[in-house]
Amino acid sequence: MIKKRYINRLRVAPGKKVRLADYPTSWAEIKELKEAGKEAVRKRADEVLDASRASLAGAQELLYASDMYSVLIILQGMDTAGKDGTIKHVMSGVNPQGCRVTSFKVPTSEENDHNFLWRYSKALPARGEIGVFNRSYYEDVLVVRVHPEILEGQQLPPGKRGNRFWNARYEDIVGFEQHLARNGTLILKFFLHISKDEQKRRLEERLENQEKFWKFSLSDLAERQYWDQYQKAYEMMLSRSSTDYAPWYIIPADNKWAARTLVADTISTGIQKLDLSYPEISPEGMQELEKARVQLMTE
Repeated sequence: MIKKRYINRLRVAPGKKVRLADYPTSWAEIKELKEAGKEAVRKRADEVLDASRASLAGAQELLYASDMYSVLIILQGMDTAGKDGTIKHVMSGVNPQGCRVTSFKVPTSEENDHNFLWRYSKALPARGEIGVFNRSYYEDVLVVRVHPEILEGQQLPPGKRGNRFWNARYEDIVGFEQHLARNGTLILKFFLHISKDEQKRRLEERLENQEKFWKFSLSDLAERQYWDQYQKAYEMMLSRSSTDYAPWYIIPADNKWAARTLVADTISTGIQKLDLSYPEISPEGMQELEKARVQLMTE
């Protein structure tokens, strides 16, 4: 388990104005870890990741058996930040029957005929389940804010699209998450914080490795030209929507192994705090179980 003080550094306090330049993108930017050395940090990270995955598998069974809470995990980040890989490595030990990953693409015409939260509501996890959103309703205050022309296709009533409009969207999102939390959804949100240099390196790697050609998209390169605008949009997102019941964690993502370890530990710890237990069996139920045991033994 990672020391609480490290995780607290990554958690965005409610109402805090975020400046991404103040947050590390690499483990080596954290003084204590740098002094420990990469080999020691990497070894410890692998140990924590393995322990967290094992813990998560056990916690998932309790989550399903208790049938009281659901868990919603949100991953946001620039292209190549490692969202897919994080899901693959962190959730590899859970039962697929109790976990669903949803990736959201460009809205369909049907989805645009509803409010912007509608398509996300349909994908929410049921009680006892873990849901992972690979991108989420936050895209509507990120990519839509960087490219406001997208609003033209959302069939919205006429009106100005200034600060009041975006403030209202944040109010809708925060209210939506508060409603979910009040009804038993544990919400954990992770912003995978990657540097511009590291994104360039990963894009170049995709172009140099034939097995990764399929991952490359010209749209990734096009969106990179809006890097500064996206950073501002992310800062606003983190500042306006981190709450006690749905906190944001800014995860250093230049080193994939470090990012995966931090996400896995935070999820595992978060579910453990729910203090779940298996349902109690009534005396009558115990009698029925004993009858069933005797019947099987006498066959």
